Amino acid sequence: AATKLASAEKLMYFCTDQLGLEQDFEQKQMPDGKLLVDGFLLCIDVSRGMNRNFDDQLKFVSNLYNQLAKTKKPIVVVLTKCDEGVERYIRDAHTFALSKKNLQVVETSARSNVNIDLAFSTLVQLIDKSRGKTKIIPYFEALKQQSQQIAAAKDKYEWLVSRIVKNHNETWSNVSRKMQSSPEYQDYVYLEGTQKAKKLFLQHVHRLKQEHIERRRKMYLSVLPQAFEALIPDLDEIDHLSCVKAEKLLETKPDFLKWFIVLEETPWDATSHIDNMENERIPFDLMETQPAEQLYEAHLEKLRNERKRAEMRRAFKENLETSPFITPGKPWEEARSFIMNEDFYMWLEESIYMDIYSKHQKQIIEKAKEEFQELLLEYSELFYELELDAKPSKEKMGVIQDVLGEEQRFKALQKLQAERDALILKHIHFVYHPTKETCPSCPVCVDSKIEHLISSRFIRPSERNQKNLLSDSNIDRINLVILGKDGLARELANEIRALCTNDDKYVIEGKMYELSLRPIEGNVRLPVNSFQTPTFQPHGCLCLYNSKESLSYVVESIEKSRESTIGRRDNHLVHLPLTLILVNKRGDTSGETLHSLIQQGQQIASKLQCVFLDPASAGIGYGRNINEKQISQVLKGLLDSKRNLNLVSSTSSIKDLADVDLRIVMCLMCGDPFNADDILLPILQSQ
Repeated sequence: AATKLASAEKLMYFCTDQLGLEQDFEQKQMPDGKLLVDGFLLCIDVSRGMNRNFDDQLKFVSNLYNQLAKTKKPIVVVLTKCDEGVERYIRDAHTFALSKKNLQVVETSARSNVNIDLAFSTLVQLIDKSRGKTKIIPYFEALKQQSQQIAAAKDKYEWLVSRIVKNHNETWSNVSRKMQSSPEYQDYVYLEGTQKAKKLFLQHVHRLKQEHIERRRKMYLSVLPQAFEALIPDLDEIDHLSCVKAEKLLETKPDFLKWFIVLEETPWDATSHIDNMENERIPFDLMETQPAEQLYEAHLEKLRNERKRAEMRRAFKENLETSPFITPGKPWEEARSFIMNEDFYMWLEESIYMDIYSKHQKQIIEKAKEEFQELLLEYSELFYELELDAKPSKEKMGVIQDVLGEEQRFKALQKLQAERDALILKHIHFVYHPTKETCPSCPVCVDSKIEHLISSRFIRPSERNQKNLLSDSNIDRINLVILGKDGLARELANEIRALCTNDDKYVIEGKMYELSLRPIEGNVRLPVNSFQTPTFQPHGCLCLYNSKESLSYVVESIEKSRESTIGRRDNHLVHLPLTLILVNKRGDTSGETLHSLIQQGQQIASKLQCVFLDPASAGIGYGRNINEKQISQVLKGLLDSKRNLNLVSSTSSIKDLADVDLRIVMCLMCGDPFNADDILLPILQSQ
């Protein structure tokens, strides 16, 4: 109860961290070793103590108070350990304070840091009356406020740690130094202390490490099925092996170390291997974990299912090949009930069976067509009495079908009557026009094989440098621009396509050419109407007109196209072969006469230095479009120009063989399987 104290050369006390570690803190002594006491905190322990009677404590505190009261100094009663306080003790302490001149009571907990500052600030206010009166808060209300304050500070501190610490290898010393000036760190340490701040940091680092390990584990497990596929793809080898025995088998494989790494220390997730990001091989001890065993079992099941599905495919194909109900052209809907069973549906989707069925149908249809073609050749006398170029009448077709009707090769195409009739008509056309193009065995026609063999085998050594020119694939392709207004270009393009084969091929002088058409009817300066594109290099242009306006459009378009290439290296459009054609007027009422249109066309053709075609010169009447003869004439002219441009002074492949006198008689039926090289090369080489 003394009010004057002397504490010479004593160190000042800061916090609990100082105990036992005095050298790590600032060494600051008490000033002069003397101080005056201005007030007292009278502490009462309200917890349940061992071998301690609270009433005895209260008597001691009462006697102590009597001594303190004599000093005339302010006194504040402080109830300590309220976090473990006994309600009766707290009540008795408040009663004691009321009996002693209504002393102020502050309920505290040093462990929870509740109302500690309030106890001192209450005493300071009693000492210094100029300060505002302090509001005393009950323990549980203060505890609630304290908990909220700590929770908010903890959230902010954890956010700070998560923002700064991104790697699980960070250390507390480095991170705490970085956070030292951050208010989030300072507030939390003030409320909870450095140890709790460090504990939260370590929890965060541990969480980062576990997340990192989990990512690595998922990566290894995602690669493991690929390792199984590469090392043990054969079901017969592992069908009855457990995962442990499969591990031993894996180690014997030549590519084992390409997929796995055997670590000296295990388990892998407790070693430095987790940070070896450059090595993506799978730690072999991972095979001992349950997820790896499950993946191995899944690999086994996958191989078994694949084998079963393959067996189902084979069984289905065998059903197709042996079933008498599967005939050429039979739809899947009709065939399904004859060949499908529950096992098929269990293992494969219907779409897969449909695909297999479609391929099988294609094979048997092709085979049936070939056999039907043989049948037609065997009954050639049926077609000799037909008129040249005449389509057989219904009666004649009926006779043909009656004669062939009993043949199985005829019945095989029962569900493909349209295609069967088309084969008959095609055969009739071949009988009267036997060429390579009309041959039923095209493109394996003997004539085609001989031509190809001769042209590909016999090139003189001195002319091998010309081979690249002669084998230019573009020589068999014609790119044609069709220029016209008001639908003329599109209409002619459709007519030309109608004369082509199904794959846009056109026959000129017995040879097949790929014909690519580009109809243009708008402004040629726009990219969409340009004569040439990155994938289309024109070899010629058909210019169509049926009126004065459409003729003007042709002239303007040609001039614009030529102007656009002046000064450019690829200015071949200036010399592009042109053909000006007068076509059907389609009911013109403008009064223009045929004579005036022809005269104007001739003048323009002379100006453009191009070929001019009119109905009169072609031998057809006005009001009809150009015919096949004119088209062939135009395309032949373009082809000659293209050859001259590509080959320059090179000779044709026929002249290359001018000194080879060949007399070969081939007694082979077109379509018979034979190797032309084996038959022809010895003959040609002997020459």
